[in-house]
Amino acid sequence: MRIIFSRKGFDSASGGGPSPIVDGRPVSLPIPASAASRTTYGDLGMGDHAARASKGRLGADDLCHHDPMFLDDGTCLFGQCGAAQTHLANRGVGIGDVFVFFGLFREPGGPPHHRIFGYLEVEQVTDLTHEACPRATAQAHPHALALHAANDTIYSGPGRTAKSADALLLLTAPGESPSIWQWPDWLKAGGLSYHDRPDRWLPGGRLRSVARGQEFVADIGRRQAPRDWLAAVIAAINRS
Repeated sequence: MRIIFSRKGFDSASGGGPSPIVDGRPVSLPIPASAASRTTYGDLGMGDHAARASKGRLGADDLCHHDPMFLDDGTCLFGQCGAAQTHLANRGVGIGDVFVFFGLFREPGGPPHHRIFGYLEVEQVTDLTHEACPRATAQAHPHALALHAANDTIYSGPGRTAKSADALLLLTAPGESPSIWQWPDWLKAGGLSYHDRPDRWLPGGRLRSVARGQEFVADIGRRQAPRDWLAAVIAAINRS
């Protein structure tokens, strides 16, 4: 089994600033659309949030890359392509694995930080270069509207977003910059893709995460400790 830490949403490079925490709930702002899209920030009720986070560069009428897409029936559609999808394929990511989505957030008056905001338990993998994903097409998912690359893929299955900024979902270590994370004991040096350099693994169970990159894969095998951690994260996301 694999846990994939998947970076999504606004940050200083994509969008211009952190996504907001609104009334205690993290609201992940999709990045601006760079390819096919039929969804604006206004369509998602995020026009004002996008305008504030981008310092006025984006607004309700701008198209966004609505992905991952969380549906009302408790499922998620997530598209990936290019080098990031190649990395997932090379790591064997597929049915039975779990994406844990994180991004850059800021509470009113607080510092920016990385936190988990959603998850996807993979039940189906659709290679869009060989077959269609009717449900994604019906939802106007951006990866179903037009191929973004020669390996365009959609992952789907149960998934939800967090209803509160639960402390368990915080990645950034207390008092640190966003990229310095506090990691659970089960994750050791060399256990996360793109984080092989020893100098990234700091004293006190901290990790200096890479500045860019989208998909970080932890192959947990049959170990129970990471499964317990994941179950607690999913429970925190599902709490009302």
